[in-house]
This record gives sequence, structure tokens and C-alpha cells, in this order.
Amino acid sequence: MARKGLLDSIISPDETRTDAPARADYARRGASRAMMLSLDEIAQNANRLLDGEAVVSLDPALIDDSPVADRMQGDDEEYTALVEAIRSDGQASPILVRPHPDNPARYMVVFGRRRLRAAKQLGIQIRAVVKPMEDVAAIIAQGQENSARADLTFIERALFARKLLERGHSKDTVKSALTVDDTLLSRMLSVAETVPEMVIKALGPSKGVGRDRWEELKRLVLKPANADVARRYVQSDGFLQSEPDQRFNRLLMELARKPTRKPAMETRSWSSPDRRVAAKVGVQGRAVNISLSSSKGDGFGIWLTENLDEIYDNYRRSQDASNGD
Repeated sequence: MARKGLLDSIISPDETRTDAPARADYARRGASRAMMLSLDEIAQNANRLLDGEAVVSLDPALIDDSPVADRMQGDDEEYTALVEAIRSDGQASPILVRPHPDNPARYMVVFGRRRLRAAKQLGIQIRAVVKPMEDVAAIIAQGQENSARADLTFIERALFARKLLERGHSKDTVKSALTVDDTLLSRMLSVAETVPEMVIKALGPSKGVGRDRWEELKRLVLKPANADVARRYVQSDGFLQSEPDQRFNRLLMELARKPTRKPAMETRSWSSPDRRVAAKVGVQGRAVNISLSSSKGDGFGIWLTENLDEIYDNYRRSQDASNGD
């Protein structure tokens, strides 16, 4: 007999059962069972979760957001198209909500945040399936549903993983929710924890930007000087006035710029009228190097260092005179 997945246990057609021990057993084994789901099973279960279930109309104002957002907020073209589609044709598929764990008069969204947001914006009722779910099961269902549809960007998934861990969820739960292994989870967290928060927010979801380019950005900002450059650049007019789909590449180009080279050294030569002392002078920016050679040994060089105070005073007087002081 085929193995049942996590979401199958949530959508059991036997709604009249009262076996509390079985439900408690589900809560204990849900996360570990979900680890065995394939992507195909996740997609099928996400669809079956709402199949044949009673759909009710709810006031969107009664539904609170998930405690862990899996999307970066933004009025992108896809969301705008969704709003227009619901406005003209109605809501095509219901969202999934659960009774609020702390307020029996309210609900909490499991998945369908954008549809919920659109309904609030349009001022209409939202079609929803209501399912009692524990926190861990809701988190896994939320993550798996989005993973099955593959419409979350790499950085959104990375931030989702980091937020789950910050809220005290185990790595097994995070891996189940995102259907990733230890290696990929580690890479996600490395990016989310290394790239400065303000830079991530400025870049937004970055559609079309995958793991490799985010890891390239991470390697660049590992240098504190580059991290400072990135923070400044994402606040610049050049960045803010560029198209959102160009901003990631612009930042990489800014960080990859070669540092300005020092000006070339200018060399000058001097010799005394009697040819007993010669000097080579190197000028590079504000730095001046003087190299002395003398047929009389190092006598002139020593005398020069012993009389630098007097020589500098003569220089200052000559400058004051030329300035008319």
C-alpha cells in the first residue's frame, strides 16, 4: 500500500472521528513523515488538501497573517494581475486557514496570503477551507505548498528558513517545509545571514536570481569594506531609479569595480653645482621620497636632517611672503 504523506493526514475524509490519541500521534510524527515526501507527492497533496473540502466565505478582516511570512511584500506585476483577475472573474481557488491558536473568534492563514491580501484590497469575502492544525503542521504545509508551485525566489526561501529557526523551529521542520537537504539549507542560511538586511530588502524578491548569484554577492560582502559599499549603493539615486530587474546586476557590478589605482610616481633629479651631491626625488600623490648620494660620504645627508627645523622655517617664511602675509 502506498505511503501516505503529511498533508494526507490533514485531509482525512473521516471528519467524524474522535480518536484524540491518533491526532496526538500525528502531531508527534508529522515533521518526520514529511521528510519522506517527494516533490510530486507534495504537489498532489497540496491540491488534494482542498479537494472535496467544504469551502466557506469569511471576512478577510477575521484572518491574521501567518506568523512567518514566506514572501517579500511588493506590488509586482503578478500580484497586480491577480487582483485584476479576482476583480473580474472572482476567486478561482480557496485559501487554507486554521482556527487562531489564541483567539477562537479569528483565523490564521496557512497558505494563500496574496489571495487574502487581494480580497482585503478589493473589500470582498474570501473563499477558504478551515482546517484545525498545529503550528508545526501549518508551517510545513505552508512551505510545501509554495515549494510545489515553485514560485518563491531563492532569497524568499532563504529568509523563510532563517525566520523559522529564529522562532525556535527545528532544522528538520525547516527542511520539511522547504523540501531541502542539509547542504542546501546551510547555503540558504549562509546567504540570509551574511548579506546585510537592508541590502536584501532593497533588492526585494529578485525574480530570476538564483542561488549562484546570491552566493556570489555573499562572497563579495564578506569583506566589510564591500558590505559598506553595498549599503551605500542601495540608497543611491542610481540604484533607486533603475528598474527592479536590473538592480541585482548593478550592485554586483558596483562591488566588482577595481579599486582606483594610485597615480604613477613622478621622478625628478637634482645635483649640486659642484656635482658632489645628487638627489633623486619621487613624487606620488602627496608622498615625496628623496634619495641622496654624495661623493663626500653621508655628511650632507646628516647635516640635512640636523637642520630640518631651520630649513622648514625658511620654507614657511617664503610661503608667507609669496602670499603677501
